Amino acid sequence: MENKANGRRSVLMMVSSMLIFGTIGIFRKYIPVPSAFLAFARGMLGGLCILVFLWIRKRNTAGLPARTLMLLAFSGALIGFNWMLLFEAYNYTTVAVATLCYYMQPTIVILLSPFLFREKLTVKKAVCAAVAIAGMVLVSGVIGGGSAAANPRGILLGLGAAVLYAAVVILNKKTVGIDAYQKTAVQLLSAGAVMVPYLLLTGEFPTEGLGTVPLVLLFVVGIVHTGLAYVLYFGSIDGLRVQSVALLSYIDPVSALLFSALLLREPLSAAGIIGAVMIIGSAVVSETGRP
Repeated sequence: MENKANGRRSVLMMVSSMLIFGTIGIFRKYIPVPSAFLAFARGMLGGLCILVFLWIRKRNTAGLPARTLMLLAFSGALIGFNWMLLFEAYNYTTVAVATLCYYMQPTIVILLSPFLFREKLTVKKAVCAAVAIAGMVLVSGVIGGGSAAANPRGILLGLGAAVLYAAVVILNKKTVGIDAYQKTAVQLLSAGAVMVPYLLLTGEFPTEGLGTVPLVLLFVVGIVHTGLAYVLYFGSIDGLRVQSVALLSYIDPVSALLFSALLLREPLSAAGIIGAVMIIGSAVVSETGRP
């Protein structure tokens, strides 16, 4: 009975975190700050939230080896630029298209795994990668009358974010055996910190005071979409099977598509919808079942 209750709680936590992640594009549309500054605020606020959570659990990051800390800091820097590209993609295209570009990450990891990890590219994974690429072509509007909102610059920014996300996933494979919250605290703070020199060089720090509503939304993105969402996500994993985690993770892009259509009235053509099903479907199939 207790195991069932724990399982239900884990599912609820995972679904909640994915729904929170799925709304971040909506919030970005109403926060009038440069993407780099939003990435800075998200990293710092989210990282501080995780540190508070670790303090409550009486844990810290002081015991991590220097090499591990450097690797986590580097991957955190990639996360910061990954966020910046994704937030910028939202400025040039719809939340739906930017999200679908971003979720090409599993396909990128599949294609790179034989070279980086000597993992065999099975027929199943090769087919899934081909289907995802074909779906991306449909979403981009190159053929089949894809979404008119599929701005080439937005697509490239979204795909750039996917490449950086794939790099983070690959680097995380080299930092096993570390408490997930400790790892995340270092990465989030590094993601925010790396934006500081970038902001100073580009002069993109907001020069005018933010209005009350955008400021509140900025804190929501940092505290809720980052701190709380990561606590819920990592807190749910131990109570779920690997395949369940993989399947439930795709609530994020699906909910992002639904929220963008319902709340922002963003269009997605028939070809774009087919492409979305191909991208998300291929990712789900590649991560579940037999190889």
